[in-house]
Amino acid sequence: MMKKRQLKAVFAMFLLAGGVLAGCGNTEKTAGTEKKVEKTEETEQAEKEEKEEVNYGEAFKEAVTELEKAKTGEKVDFDKVTTIYTTKLQPLVQKRDAEFQDTLDQHITTALNAGKDGSMAPMVVKQLFDKLMQKVFYTTIKHEFTEVEEHWGNKEEVKEEVEEAKEFYAILQSTVEKRDAAYGTNLVDTINGAFSDIESAVEKGDALAFALGKQVVDKTLMKTFYLATGALPHGYASKTAAEAKENAEEAKVEQAEGWAFYQSVYPYMKKHAAEEADYILQQFDLQTDVKTLDPVAINKAFIRGWAKVALHEYEESEENWGQDKSAVTALEGALFIDMIGSDLKALLGEQAFTTLNDQAHKYLEAAKAKNKEEGEKLLKQIESTLQAAIEKAK
Repeated sequence: MMKKRQLKAVFAMFLLAGGVLAGCGNTEKTAGTEKKVEKTEETEQAEKEEKEEVNYGEAFKEAVTELEKAKTGEKVDFDKVTTIYTTKLQPLVQKRDAEFQDTLDQHITTALNAGKDGSMAPMVVKQLFDKLMQKVFYTTIKHEFTEVEEHWGNKEEVKEEVEEAKEFYAILQSTVEKRDAAYGTNLVDTINGAFSDIESAVEKGDALAFALGKQVVDKTLMKTFYLATGALPHGYASKTAAEAKENAEEAKVEQAEGWAFYQSVYPYMKKHAAEEADYILQQFDLQTDVKTLDPVAINKAFIRGWAKVALHEYEESEENWGQDKSAVTALEGALFIDMIGSDLKALLGEQAFTTLNDQAHKYLEAAKAKNKEEGEKLLKQIESTLQAAIEKAK
């Protein structure tokens, strides 16, 4: 197992990698944008062929199966995992890093190297690799949806991109199923239903219906990552804190799992609730002593954070009143309320939550119907309840 000093050194590399790449993110984005303009039919064809050649789900599964050997004390062949990563998965990771100004390739490479030289426990490496790759598949779904919007007039092209999004979701589905089993939710059904709505929207050429379906897929995956990290009682914050009382080494593995899962939602919360987002990040940071991890404080930070994000979506909805974007952000607000639904029920009481949920759905209908008077009345009530939740979750 890993000594604390070695762990700190490895994680310092992670932080450094993040800092170094964050500094040059803007240049990459500009370069990426310029390249996009120059994209020829030839390069598009090459990309398509590359997608067809690599079965990302199989490559991912093969690498995780090898890393999983550590669970039973078997020796992990890190050379094998690194080869799978560099030949099949790394190009996809690097594309998402460039597109989303991320540093996942550096994190994954650092973890695999640390596993090989023994400075990081193999099960910690397994969790980092597994969950950071899940973020890559999640952001690739987002990428495919952006491509759909860019090629909206070309039905065949759009159908292909929706199919690709579904293929990447198939890799993540087991993670969603685990949360459904733990919390009694219906996330899998929600996502499948949203994909059906998306396919129907493509057939009809209904851009608003596509935009709404896209949000349901995206935010339901975000809810999955929230349930996996900060929700009570089955998130990795709770699991880590409970395990820390028995076995600090095992708790470190669960903390790593929480940290890596959290990477999928951290950037979104950081934009509108930076204090809460950074507090959660610091709690899951592998340099934080597992015995000091506070699942209740993490949960409250999530409630405040997602409530603030919901308020921002409603603000955008109001600013864009009368346009499609107003309805889309109204739905996002409702989805963020749903994300912390069980928390809000516990915090505000069942009746208050039912009323809030009802108002969120009525507001969405008012935004679609462009009924401003009704919308403004509902918005005041929604905002007041969300502010009360933020105060109560302090």
